[in-house]
Amino acid sequence: MAGATGRKISAAAARAHTRKSKPSSFRLPSGIFQKLLLVSSIGILAWAYQAIQPPQTKIPGSPGGPSVTAPRIKFRDGRHLAYKEHGAPKDAAKFKIVYVHCFDSCRHDAVVENIFPQKIIDDLGVYVVSFDRPGYGQSDPDPKRTTKSIALDIEELADQLGLGSKFYIVGYSIGGQIVWSCIKYIPHRLAGAALLAPVINYWWPGFPANMSTEAYNQMPQRNQWALRVAHYASWLTYWWNTQKLFPPSSVVTASPDVYSPSDKKIIAQYIRETPAEVRQQAQFEVRQQGEFESLHRDLMISFGTWEFTPMDLESPFPNNEGTIHVWQGDDDMLVPVTMQRFISQQLPWIQYHELPEYGHAFPYANGMSDVITKVLLLGETAK
Repeated sequence: MAGATGRKISAAAARAHTRKSKPSSFRLPSGIFQKLLLVSSIGILAWAYQAIQPPQTKIPGSPGGPSVTAPRIKFRDGRHLAYKEHGAPKDAAKFKIVYVHCFDSCRHDAVVENIFPQKIIDDLGVYVVSFDRPGYGQSDPDPKRTTKSIALDIEELADQLGLGSKFYIVGYSIGGQIVWSCIKYIPHRLAGAALLAPVINYWWPGFPANMSTEAYNQMPQRNQWALRVAHYASWLTYWWNTQKLFPPSSVVTASPDVYSPSDKKIIAQYIRETPAEVRQQAQFEVRQQGEFESLHRDLMISFGTWEFTPMDLESPFPNNEGTIHVWQGDDDMLVPVTMQRFISQQLPWIQYHELPEYGHAFPYANGMSDVITKVLLLGETAK
């Protein structure tokens, strides 16, 4: 019979044939997981580093930067400061005033025109110079800016413009806060000063703890966080105010929520009465260099750690040869009136003027200019 008998297979061979093969196991080379983790961590850190870095500042007059059209002085360190002159001719003026603008503003600040209208200038013979603080408008940024350096900038501005041995200084909001630095570092140059709603640093030592905490907690949460970042982690200020995960400061975004009802009425009236081209000129220049060296630098310095506190200051006029005035609205939603009162109570040489039912925008109110100017320059009593 053809091929009837098959080939015999041994039992051992049968067992080997039916035995299941072991699955092959793939293993990463030794240490590769740690290397992948390290590379991923470096990538995340590099991305985070890039995210917190502000863009290059567009320095006026540099390639790609804003053009320079304003008169400027040059400091010893090479920086330029743009300024604008108002009022009576400098050489004939009876009173010479340096004006320090507020947050998110510039030398074109409308407060100057409002506080020093033509009639006041003509009647009293007032010369006013306003200037772009570093990083604003057409003034070069100052990455090394401190509470002291800005006061020295003002002194050098006065010297280069030939304002004499003494001059008056008026500052609004953060500009008012800067006047404290002038009282500290250049008191011998001051003939008098007016601080209009000067911003308060919640971390200045000397406040009762419950007062600071209560005033701080009255702010919107988004502003609390923005100031907290500026104080404790200033290197994150740019990122915090540009990221999209959390709401940034409502002051940086110019939200109307920061204004009281009286402020909104005053601002609405100002808009109605001020030509659009005047307002647009100021708005165009303010942030043209970018926001970091202007707005964000303001936050880092104003709410950072100071070298002094206003409560420790001594009068620059021990013989009553000049006066210092603080003006504050009691309905101010940006600067807590309770803390402003406390500062003035600690400084008996301060003449404190609290304005009932006014908010932060009171310098724009009709008629306020006559009062502020005549009280400062002529010693008249505020009514």
